[in-house]
Amino acid sequence: MMENIFRKEFIDQSLKTMDENTSKIKACMIQLDDKEIWFRHNEHVNSVGNIILHLCGNIRQYIISSLGGAPDVRERDLEFSTAGGFTNEELTAKWQDTIREATMIIARVSPENLLRHRIVQGTEHSGISIIVHVTEHYSYHTGQIIFLTKLYKNIDMGFYAGIDLNQRNT
Repeated sequence: MMENIFRKEFIDQSLKTMDENTSKIKACMIQLDDKEIWFRHNEHVNSVGNIILHLCGNIRQYIISSLGGAPDVRERDLEFSTAGGFTNEELTAKWQDTIREATMIIARVSPENLLRHRIVQGTEHSGISIIVHVTEHYSYHTGQIIFLTKLYKNIDMGFYAGIDLNQRNT
């Protein structure tokens, strides 16, 4: 019984985090044009397009392939070397399809699959570790996309508008 409560809470919170980040990235993608999506400030800074491709590759490899059982078809180097070829609309559709598929897998993952260990990118991970990795990784890159959007557009994205973030814990 406690296993099921823990599983449900873990999955619910993981999906909530994924959904919050998806909403933030969507708000950014709406603001950016195709040129801004592929702009790189220098060779050491990825474009928003590269970050989106990287998120798709990472989430597909960790969740869709490892947890979901699909073949691992990731070509990681292409995520960073690609310099265009997708419009904002195409890139957004690719990313949203990946997120939709991954969240369906997370929502259905069994307690056994959460505990089973497997090898991803040459290192051992439990199902729990995979979901933690993906939610953390997704959050990290969401922050980069938000930063780049604010830099390009000089706008406050308003993600916390109407929320008093100065409230003390009760």
